[in-house]
Amino acid sequence: MIEVNELTKRYGGKTAVDQLSFAVRPGQVTGFLGPNGAGKTTTLRMILGLDAPTSGTATVSGVPFRTHPRGLRHVGALLDATQAHGGRSAAAHLSALARSNALPRRRIVEVLEEVGLAEVATRRVGGFSLGMKQRLGIATALLGDPPVLMFDEPINGMDPEGVLWVRRLFRRLAAEGRTVFLSSHLMSEMENTADQLVVIGRGRLIAAESVRDFAARSARRNVVVVTPQAGELAAVLTAAGAAVEREGAGGIEKLKVTGLAAERIGALAFENRIQLNELTTKAASLEEAFMELTADSVEYLAGQPR
Repeated sequence: MIEVNELTKRYGGKTAVDQLSFAVRPGQVTGFLGPNGAGKTTTLRMILGLDAPTSGTATVSGVPFRTHPRGLRHVGALLDATQAHGGRSAAAHLSALARSNALPRRRIVEVLEEVGLAEVATRRVGGFSLGMKQRLGIATALLGDPPVLMFDEPINGMDPEGVLWVRRLFRRLAAEGRTVFLSSHLMSEMENTADQLVVIGRGRLIAAESVRDFAARSARRNVVVVTPQAGELAAVLTAAGAAVEREGAGGIEKLKVTGLAAERIGALAFENRIQLNELTTKAASLEEAFMELTADSVEYLAGQPR
């Protein structure tokens, strides 16, 4: 379990993390979200003892990470896939870490097979693609078979097969009772992978709750309308103040409507003798909820400081 309590980090006059408190529990995948510059990587580094907090505490299994004598046996982490020395082979990189943490050599073979790099174990890391480096970083995190795992943007550079593999791996690790803490900018993957969310903005906590509960906090609701009279209905709804997106062209089309309730849309269609084949209200997606609920916490908007 990871526990963060009133964690603060200042760099001169800038506060990167501001009195942040949350817990990451075992048995589930917890996503870590926030706009660029929100303080996610700084928080992960403080949990791992790589940066010292200005104030507050971060503990793993009840104690600061630096007090664990063999770190990889307690926490596995991937913060930067490019940190492995390019002149070493994948096997040599893992071998050095295994020796320093008193881990058996068999773990090197096991984790390379786990991440799909067994056939390139003797190749130099400098020749790896970014996706392969991500796999090596995940292998490093798994090396000590730890109960706590932390990943910062682990699917950057992954192809679709790799993304699916990572998703299944993280869910399996959580199902084994491990604590899995994952940051990513890809909302669709977070929606498909995470059970819980910790959302921050400008270094402060915005939410710590389930993915479903976070999405439900959004005031935005979409109404999906399917009709053979899309052009007529779109004009009527726009005149009534709705925002309308059309999908398809000709024949029966789908409209995505925001700004009007389904009941009002149905009434307007009836009044204008417009046929409806479907009228469905849908909650906001995770991406829509994230954009709405973090709008005031974006440090840079359209390339300009706020």
